[in-house]
Amino acid sequence: MPDDAMTIPLSRADLRAVTAYAVRCASSALAVFEAARPDDGRPRAAVDVAQAFADGGERTKALRDAAWAAHRAAQETRDAGLAAASAAARAAGDAAGAAFLHPLAKATQVRHVLGSAAHAARALELAAGDDPAVGAGHLARLRSLAGPDVVDVLRRYPAAPPGGGRVGALLRQLDAALR
Repeated sequence: MPDDAMTIPLSRADLRAVTAYAVRCASSALAVFEAARPDDGRPRAAVDVAQAFADGGERTKALRDAAWAAHRAAQETRDAGLAAASAAARAAGDAAGAAFLHPLAKATQVRHVLGSAAHAARALELAAGDDPAVGAGHLARLRSLAGPDVVDVLRRYPAAPPGGGRVGALLRQLDAALR
């Protein structure tokens, strides 16, 4: 297993594959956010700019700005007591952030690969009355969306770290299933 001092080989194609996967994951939960905040386009904008990168666009400041904006939307909805919408917005922010996966052999980098999926599963779980079966079922669907290129990148990193509450548990569940 790599140690913290090592770097992981990552190509632009790897980053695009991971980002495309994160976009598919976040897209699956966007409706949860949009139902709660139909006039707030920040999460959708984050998904759109991430998709543009995955489709061959450049990795620009717009990606970072969109990711931060979606995370602000997540904080605002969390503060308003809209936990499902918050998780969906966080999934969108993580999709834009996936383009910035670091080539560091650290378990924390797994969140860049699978964070969008874990937050999307949590959003749907919460929207269904905090039903863990919904989250587990959604993870199974998201697992099938991860192509061999995403799995190959994931396997270059140590396993997902402990912690992170329910989202962390979903992340580790998906990580173990994909490896």
